[in-house]
Amino acid sequence: MKRTISMMIGKGSVSHNRRTFQAENIDPERSHLNRCYVDEPIKAVYHKLFAEAVVRYNEKQTRSDRRIDDYYEKIRTGKQEKLSYEAIFQIGNKDDMGYGTQDWEKAAAVLDEFAGGFQERNPNLYLFSAYLHLDEATPHVHFDFVPYTTGSKRGLDTRVSLKAALAAQGFTSNGKQDTEWNRWVLAEKKELSRVMERHEIEWDQRGTKNEHLSVLNYKKEQRAKEVAELEKDKDDLLEKKDEIEKRIAGLERQEKSIELNVRKYDEDPEWQLPEPSAMTTAKAYKTKTVEPFIAKLKKVIRRLVAHCIELKSTVNKLQKKLWQAQDHVEALTDRLMEMENTNDKLRETAHDFENVKNAVGRERIDDILHQSKTSKVFHRCSISDRAVTNDRIACNQAGNKAIQQNVKSA
Repeated sequence: MKRTISMMIGKGSVSHNRRTFQAENIDPERSHLNRCYVDEPIKAVYHKLFAEAVVRYNEKQTRSDRRIDDYYEKIRTGKQEKLSYEAIFQIGNKDDMGYGTQDWEKAAAVLDEFAGGFQERNPNLYLFSAYLHLDEATPHVHFDFVPYTTGSKRGLDTRVSLKAALAAQGFTSNGKQDTEWNRWVLAEKKELSRVMERHEIEWDQRGTKNEHLSVLNYKKEQRAKEVAELEKDKDDLLEKKDEIEKRIAGLERQEKSIELNVRKYDEDPEWQLPEPSAMTTAKAYKTKTVEPFIAKLKKVIRRLVAHCIELKSTVNKLQKKLWQAQDHVEALTDRLMEMENTNDKLRETAHDFENVKNAVGRERIDDILHQSKTSKVFHRCSISDRAVTNDRIACNQAGNKAIQQNVKSA
């Protein structure tokens, strides 16, 4: 027996997963069959994961505007990372594994075993909500998680980051066509296929290549890849921005050090003009004491002025780079938000399309799509034939006109 494996990115509606409200596609009489593996409030999870890191971060800050009061709110209102992610896994479809088929209970058993090992397989994806739904057309499992990384050198040492979390688990990008997320999804599908094998079900991998993907799924996949690349560029720019800020802070410390050194000149006896003795003439005091002292001061002042000018130039260049980096980060952030919105729309459309497929039947939908494509080809051919016919008519008309003109001339 062969069955397909599906993975969809969910909206992360925990209230839907809990069945706090019931959608139209739910059978309430079967809701008691649903299974909850974990259900923690996401705010409590953020406190558990990041509270100590926030304290350590704030202790290092000398500026109050850089302190973090609430990390949950910072991520929720920010544009760099999402609060959480949701992955939905399903085997087969409503026709071969759906409710009422002979393998419905087997699908539930496979997904139940698969869900039990999720957290152990993914130590950097904190699972705060996981539900197996058996009250819809086909059994499927929801995983809602917070991706995090530890030992970070930028910002909080423990922080939210999907890219870093997957990298910590061994999933690194190998270009736009092979991102960390795609590699992780494939690994989870392979793990699910191993569970299926223990239940005598073989993974039917049809439709896994791009040329076999539906148009909607292919577009969604491409957008996800573009978002991943943009996030990588943004992370690189943020690292450069941090480096520039550190260099500026270092220059500020140098400036303070210079100020301290200048103050020493006020107190050091070497830099105090001595009082003339009673026997010293004004000319001798000026020549032997005042003029050498002034020459010495001028030399120090020239050196300090040159150094200050150099520092000023360096600070201006770094500040300009910092502003450029900030502008680029903001542009990438806007682009990411735009891509995320596009992804959300594609997910909703793909989800609706899947529902239509499940309701009408995949074979019926495939027939409709085939007929549509055939109709379009026929339409294009008809247009082409009409164009050829029109060209021939125009040519004949032109020929007749030329013959008539020749006859008149004769």
